[in-house]
Amino acid sequence: MDYKVQVGVQSHLEMGPLDDRTMEDLDDECLFPSEMDAQKTQSVDPNQHVSVSGSLPFNGNKMTRNGVYKSIKTVVFSNKLNLLMPFGPLAILVHKMTDSNGWVFFLSLLGITPLAERLGYATEQLAFFTGPTVGGLLNATFGNATELIISIYALKSGMKRVVQLSLLGSILSNMLLVLGCAFFCGGLVYHGKEQVFSKATAVVNSGLLLMAVMGLLFPAVLHYTHTERIVGKSELALSRFSSCVMLLAYAAYLVFQLKSQTDLYVPLGEEVNQNGENLDNNDDDEDEAPEISKWESIIWLAIMTAWISILSDYLVDTIQGASDAWNVPIAFISVILLPIIGNAAEHASAIMFAMKDKLDISLGVAIGSSTQISMFGIPFCVVIGWMMGQEMDLNFQLFETATLFITVIVVAFFLQEGTSNYFKGLMLILCYLIVAASFFVHEDPPTDDQSKQPGT
Repeated sequence: MDYKVQVGVQSHLEMGPLDDRTMEDLDDECLFPSEMDAQKTQSVDPNQHVSVSGSLPFNGNKMTRNGVYKSIKTVVFSNKLNLLMPFGPLAILVHKMTDSNGWVFFLSLLGITPLAERLGYATEQLAFFTGPTVGGLLNATFGNATELIISIYALKSGMKRVVQLSLLGSILSNMLLVLGCAFFCGGLVYHGKEQVFSKATAVVNSGLLLMAVMGLLFPAVLHYTHTERIVGKSELALSRFSSCVMLLAYAAYLVFQLKSQTDLYVPLGEEVNQNGENLDNNDDDEDEAPEISKWESIIWLAIMTAWISILSDYLVDTIQGASDAWNVPIAFISVILLPIIGNAAEHASAIMFAMKDKLDISLGVAIGSSTQISMFGIPFCVVIGWMMGQEMDLNFQLFETATLFITVIVVAFFLQEGTSNYFKGLMLILCYLIVAASFFVHEDPPTDDQSKQPGT
C-alpha cells in the first residue's frame, strides 16, 4: 500500500496548476465558497455591502449543506461494498435482543468489511495533502488499523491467542491468498507474457519478513527447549526486547524507502509498460486526484475508526460463542475467517491493479501489508500489552511459527525472479488451501488466557 501513496502523490505533483490556480486554492474555494463569493461581490459593487452581508448566513448554510451532502455521497454512496454497512447496526440490535453469538459475530464481520475499505480510502485521500513521507507513516498506522483495533480489544479482554492468531492469519492471507489471486488474475489477462515487478521491493520485503520470523522463532524455541534462565520471565523479556528492535527496524525501513532510496521503489509501470510504451500519458489521472478535502479526510478517518472500534468490541465478545455454535475451531476463525472477510476490499484492490498490469502496487498491497503487520502490528501489540499489564509475547507456538516460516520461504522463492504468471498465482492459492485445511483440523493447545475469554 505504500506504492499507492507514492503513485498518488507523484501524479498530484505532476499535474501542475489548473487555470493558474494551485490545489490549495481549489481546496480553499471548496471549504469557504460563501466568503469568496462575498468578497468578489463586494469588490465589484461596494454599495451592496449591507445586502451581501445580510444574505451571507443563508448562502453559507446552503453551501455547507451542499458540501456535507457531496462528501457523504462521495464516501458512502460511491462504493457498492457499502451496501454491507447496515449489517453493523443490525449486529448490535441482534446482540441486544438475542443471545445468538454466531449471528452477532457474522453480522459484525460483514459490517466491518466496508468500514475497513473506506478507512483505507480516507487514508489515501489524506496522503495527497501530506506528501509521501507523512503519507507512508499514515499508511503504516491506518493501513491495517482494523486488525490493530480488533487486537487491542482482544488484549483488553485478555485474549492473547486471538491476537496472535488473527495477526498471523492476516500475514498468511496477504502473502498466499491475496498475492496468489493477483498473480492468477493478472496472468489470465496477460496470458501471452510474463508480468514484471520491482525485484528491489520484493527482496527488501522478503528480508523483513524473514527478520519477523526470527523474532517469533526464538521465543518459541526458548520455551519448548526449556532453556530459560528465569522460568516464565526470560521468554517475555526476550519478546519485548525483540519487539522494540522490530519497531526500530520498520522505522528505518520507512526512512530507507521514502527518503534514502526512493529511486529503487519507483513502480516499473510508472516509467514504461512491458511493451516499452510510456504510461505517463494514460487516463488514470482522474483516479489519482483527491476526491475530498484534507479536513474531510480527517473527519472520515475519525468516524470510521470509531465505528470499527464499536463493532470490534462486539466481534471479540462473540468469537468464542461463534466457535461453539458453529463447531469450528477458534484457530480457524481467527486465522482464516477474520482476515478473509475483514480484508476483502484490500484483496479486491490488489487483484484490480494486477489486471491493469500494475503489479508493483499489487505487491505493495499484499507483501507490503504483510510486512506492516509482522514488523509493526505484532510488536506494537506486544508493547501495548506491556502497557496494559498483559503478558503478550512473541511465542506463537510451534505449529503457527512453522507455518509462517515455510510460507515466507515459499513466497520468497516465487518473488526472486521479479516475474509472475497465472501458474505462480495458482500455486500460491493452493498453498493457502493447504494452510486453511491444516488450521481446520488443528486444535489449539489450552493456555491461561483462554479461561478469561467471554463465553467460557
